[in-house]
Amino acid sequence: MARYDILIIGAGAAGLTAALYATRRKLSTLVVSRDIGGQTATTMDIENYPGIDFSTGPDLMHRFATQAKKFGAEIISTGVAHITKVPDGFEVVTDDQAVFQARSIILAFGKSHRHLDVPGEKEFLNKGVVYCATCDAPLFEGKSVAVIGGGNSAMDAAILLSRIASTIYLVHRRDDFRAEAVLVDKVKADPKIQLVLNTTIKEIKGEQFVNGLIVSTPTGERELAVEGVFVEIGQVVNSDFLKDLVALSPVGEVVIDEHNATSCPGIFAAGDVTTVPFKQTVISAGEGAKAALAAYNYLQGRSPGAKFADQGYIK
Repeated sequence: MARYDILIIGAGAAGLTAALYATRRKLSTLVVSRDIGGQTATTMDIENYPGIDFSTGPDLMHRFATQAKKFGAEIISTGVAHITKVPDGFEVVTDDQAVFQARSIILAFGKSHRHLDVPGEKEFLNKGVVYCATCDAPLFEGKSVAVIGGGNSAMDAAILLSRIASTIYLVHRRDDFRAEAVLVDKVKADPKIQLVLNTTIKEIKGEQFVNGLIVSTPTGERELAVEGVFVEIGQVVNSDFLKDLVALSPVGEVVIDEHNATSCPGIFAAGDVTTVPFKQTVISAGEGAKAALAAYNYLQGRSPGAKFADQGYIK
């Protein structure tokens, strides 16, 4: 059974930064994740990451992963089914029944896409219903599509699709947006994007593939002739497998202290999966670094927030 100093669950900005900092402290590190890049990898235009004028999400996350592996991090593609506390650390069972042991764990698996839960959504998954504009937008070149949502991810999707699709309906249940003002302004200024506000989704229609979206507006039901439906209504935390191990918030986020420690000694957490506000790539990266350094302290027998010797003193 392979044994590591740190096992990191998740390979987004938080998990990959944690892997970088852990390996540079010469800790054997395994990253377990179903994908590389997390939510950042689904964003096409990144203009607010310090020191980088512009990058696509997939490219930025590829750089994160390459740098972590350069210093020795191992990354495997699978999910985690179960974590058990054992006398000298933790035992982790993956979705494919592989078993690993680790002296410490960092939870950094972010969130997953929220669904509409309307007729046709499941039936037309990957047949016109998609949750990743970055991944699937090129498939809808010259077609009419709908983007559902009012946050940053919905704006990003609409802006990306305006370069590819013929018409984009941005459907939102309110008449105001949660997204950053600069993104909202771009959307409103784009002649290819039509705002459909104060509107809810009733049904996704189609035959072999999506060909229509039934919506409920203040003036009655309406059908939008679309071939793609991009669902961008936020994310949820899939943390049920942790409920007997660490404290969770009412919405399932992992509760951490200022040093990224959870209620279970030896388990730390970082990024969107935690109670830290402002879910941004730069914040997740910083939180990943903090979690790795706190885990390093823990493995050295010090308190998670202890200062390092090269900072002049140790608590």
